[in-house]
Amino acid sequence: MLSKSQIKTITSLKQKKYRLQQGLFVAEGVKTINELLASQFSLLQLYTTNSFKIDANLETVVSENELKKISFLKTPNTALAIFKIPEPKAINTNQLLVALDNVRDPGNLGTIIRLCDWFGIRDLVCNIETVDCYNPKVVQATMGSISRVNVSYLNLTDFLKTTHMPIFGAFMEGDNIYKSQLPNKGILVLGNEANGISREIEQVITTKISIPRFGQLQSTESLNVATAAAILLSEFRRSER
Repeated sequence: MLSKSQIKTITSLKQKKYRLQQGLFVAEGVKTINELLASQFSLLQLYTTNSFKIDANLETVVSENELKKISFLKTPNTALAIFKIPEPKAINTNQLLVALDNVRDPGNLGTIIRLCDWFGIRDLVCNIETVDCYNPKVVQATMGSISRVNVSYLNLTDFLKTTHMPIFGAFMEGDNIYKSQLPNKGILVLGNEANGISREIEQVITTKISIPRFGQLQSTESLNVATAAAILLSEFRRSER
């Protein structure tokens, strides 16, 4: 049976400050947990209604009611695991990178991490204001891809100023992505859901790119940032074929 202390500790990980203090994050769902178990992430404890047949010291079988008390999902899955947040890794700048400027929605970040995994982007760099990648909703949305993409938080302006690679920024008005010559090395910057790329970051962008609208009315205000990421990354990778 889970103690009140255990429940309090686990549920506190919903908040970023406690994740940082304890160096821990929560993952839910059999698929996501299995992906993380097969990765470099270190498991602290697994709580499940159906045994994973792993080290007994790392696994606690709980009832559905107990799982509900610690789950962050409206409809709890059959398992919840606590993993240690890994130490930061060096960023490989000799490749195509994605950079995020103030992306706030957990679902968007989770989807972008999955897209980076799909398109072979090893490093995703974010400014400090971007939502934490170990937020439970972000981890859930990545479906395990968080284990294969190195997410770094830093002063994005300083990072971009010191790079020698071309920097592409996604804007409503910019070069047509379908007519652009795109390199296989560079940085693709995506901005905030409501305000786009900040003025400060805009100053260091070397090339502005855009996804043209084809609808007759041309009335759609903008694309969701994760949708835009999918289209833009597809075009960058197309240039390698």
